[in-house]
Amino acid sequence: VSPWDIALCATGTAVAGENALVLAVLFYTPSLRAPMFLLIGSLALADLLAGLGLVANFAVRYLLRPPSEAAELAAAGLLLSAFSASVCSLLAITVDRYLSLYNALTYHSERTLGFTCAMVLLMWLLCLGVGLLPLLGWNCLRDQSACSILRPVTKDNAAVLAVTFLLLFALMMQLYLQICKIAFRHAQQIAVQHQFIATAQATSTRKGLSTLSLILGTFALCWIPFAIYSLVADSSYPAVYTYCLALPATCNSLINPIIYAFRNPDIQKSLWLACCGCIPSTFSSRPRTSSDV
Repeated sequence: VSPWDIALCATGTAVAGENALVLAVLFYTPSLRAPMFLLIGSLALADLLAGLGLVANFAVRYLLRPPSEAAELAAAGLLLSAFSASVCSLLAITVDRYLSLYNALTYHSERTLGFTCAMVLLMWLLCLGVGLLPLLGWNCLRDQSACSILRPVTKDNAAVLAVTFLLLFALMMQLYLQICKIAFRHAQQIAVQHQFIATAQATSTRKGLSTLSLILGTFALCWIPFAIYSLVADSSYPAVYTYCLALPATCNSLINPIIYAFRNPDIQKSLWLACCGCIPSTFSSRPRTSSDV
């Protein structure tokens, strides 16, 4: 058994457990029903399925005897669907944050829970369609020379997925740059109107910028090397290179709950209540502002 596969399986188990906790908190807390939390729930569900997909891929490779092509394609499809939904959920959260600042006055009336549910459902149907592609012919089981590093996906199809991912990342980066500009403008306007809270707004803006840097930096470090490698490499390259780049990519699903869920004050309160039955007196109750991106 490859130690790399054991590491991926262990990572998948940790990813599944962590994101299951996020989903449990969201499900059992009635106050967490806003569109923003629905998007966080979509991300947690996608990462949960990604973790289960990693475990299933390990089981198909080492525990299923005799090997089954249908099981291998199903495991690959689950991973494709899950990671596609994870990236799309991250993009949806980015768009939601941008709209909450750009259309601050009409955001809550336009972005209703029903509208968000419809958009999330449409996104998941698209991602499930991507996951069905290996079963519909996007595989190299009959021609091993055409395999990519994402076996059983062919090299051409892996290149399409990698280019699509890079385009989505470019869109996310552009949206976050716009968010920075709007947040700075809002902070300056508030500082002009209320000089006495200028320092607080500057602190809030710096915190927002550090959050943006954390989001984009983590996402880029985890996924960009793997996406670029998928464009240039094929199955003839040493497998150790693929493992070295795939493991950080899967760890992104381990980091997402920390960035998007556990840092959220409302989810923190629910976790404290669930674990301890109380909220610490040191817990910050400062309302969020437009600078808290």
